Amino acid sequence: MVFRNSKGQILDPLSYTLQIINNYPDVEIHIGTDSYSESDNTRYITAIAYRYKEAGVHYIYSKFNVPKINDIWTRLWKETEMSLEIAQKLRHHPKVNLEIDMDYNEDKRFFSNKLVPVAKGWANSLGFKVNIKPYRQIATSAADYLSK
Repeated sequence: MVFRNSKGQILDPLSYTLQIINNYPDVEIHIGTDSYSESDNTRYITAIAYRYKEAGVHYIYSKFNVPKINDIWTRLWKETEMSLEIAQKLRHHPKVNLEIDMDYNEDKRFFSNKLVPVAKGWANSLGFKVNIKPYRQIATSAADYLSK
């Protein structure tokens, strides 16, 4: 995955995250992925959000398209895989403490609810704290914003 900042500059996510932690030791780091399909492709956006205790949030992101994925389970499951892929790369450094924001809903009326037990279970088994809707959605909110 290639990550960029809001100015479009390419960044190494680990180096950038360590720089943020060194400057702001109490920063909260959230990772989340969102997707949407249109005509002939599906777009995935993964965001790494840095939440400062008193000064808001900023993020870096990776965005790419694949041929359209019609099966909603497959499309949503890929969101989990992408978030956990980058989370595992970042957490190998002892200073990095992060949470995974999943764009899945606790409400059984939504299809994404079917993924909550398996996706959250997988992330928890790897040692990550997971946030799902309607709770904290810092990184997936950024990814959703960038998907439009």
